[in-house]
Amino acid sequence: MTDPATPTPLKVTSDDFRTLMSGFPTGVAVVAATDRGGGQRGMTCSSLCGVSLDPPVLMVCLRRGSPTLDAVLDTGRFVVNLLHADARGTAELFASGDPYRFERTPWETDAHAAGPHLTRDAHTVADCEVSLGQPVGDHVSVYGVVRRVTSRGERVPLLYGLRQFRRWRD
Repeated sequence: MTDPATPTPLKVTSDDFRTLMSGFPTGVAVVAATDRGGGQRGMTCSSLCGVSLDPPVLMVCLRRGSPTLDAVLDTGRFVVNLLHADARGTAELFASGDPYRFERTPWETDAHAAGPHLTRDAHTVADCEVSLGQPVGDHVSVYGVVRRVTSRGERVPLLYGLRQFRRWRD
């Protein structure tokens, strides 16, 4: 019998943790930003949560070293494109690392946008201003104050769980 005051050595592998989290289905988003040179950056993200209502704050967790994270932290702005159920191909495209992803899906921006809005594939877009970036392991938790929400109609969200994309069902 082990002493409860003695911590058990860590034995959880990356695969163990992926298996754990795959059992927690979540929505799918593309987090995107425009870098200082005007280039578009973006990545699929399922690590997203609401943090506060007043002010409205959300958190995304982005992989250290990603060009998207670099653009977000450098400019202090990003968008969260919540994908609808018919946008599985876009979720896979932005997860692939394809350098031409923004040439393969429609997007737009305007003077008030914090980054590219995916016009065909997002049911809702949040324009955010970075309030905090907190390194945690191999990711950075980025907190963003939501400055604008754009709804693109009533669409069923895309879900991810058990390492599969799925549609929301009635």
